[in-house]
Amino acid sequence: WVRRGAPDPRDRGGPLITETKGLDLEKGRRFWSFLPLADPQAPKIRDRTWPHDPIDHFILARLDAKNLQPSADASPHTLLRRLHLDLTGLPPSVEEIERFLAHYQTNPRAAIEAKVDQLLSDPAFGERWGRHWLDVARYSDSTGGGRTRPIENAWRYRDYVIRGLKNDKPFDRFIREQIAGDLLPHKS
Repeated sequence: WVRRGAPDPRDRGGPLITETKGLDLEKGRRFWSFLPLADPQAPKIRDRTWPHDPIDHFILARLDAKNLQPSADASPHTLLRRLHLDLTGLPPSVEEIERFLAHYQTNPRAAIEAKVDQLLSDPAFGERWGRHWLDVARYSDSTGGGRTRPIENAWRYRDYVIRGLKNDKPFDRFIREQIAGDLLPHKS
């Protein structure tokens, strides 16, 4: 198209696409997201010291195939900061760092699991990740524009979304409530 002088298809040059390939339905049916769930066997790996979980075998096998090595583990302090920023968007306090490092020295795995559980139940987790859903739903506290007026009970929906994420509401239930909440059985 560029070699031909980048003609505009609306001009007399005719359409730029001369052939269409169509859809290959069989190929589409083999796409990973359309296949039934399976429990594949973990691949064989050379370094058996690195994996902590079965999924790590899959990661390491792909790294091995490309002659790559896993990165070194993060320091406990760096790991804590990453957990906090990823899950809540907030850095850990000095006291939280000290508690985590003390627990990490005695049992690293338990310290990490306890910290993740604590962060997932923190209201800041629901606030950080609920924001993405609220953006999709085009949530606003006010009407916007030149005559911005507050929407009186908008906060109820915002808090409902945050609570749903914080309390780990099943996603299918969350979606059902978004679409047909007024038709579902309710207590209040």
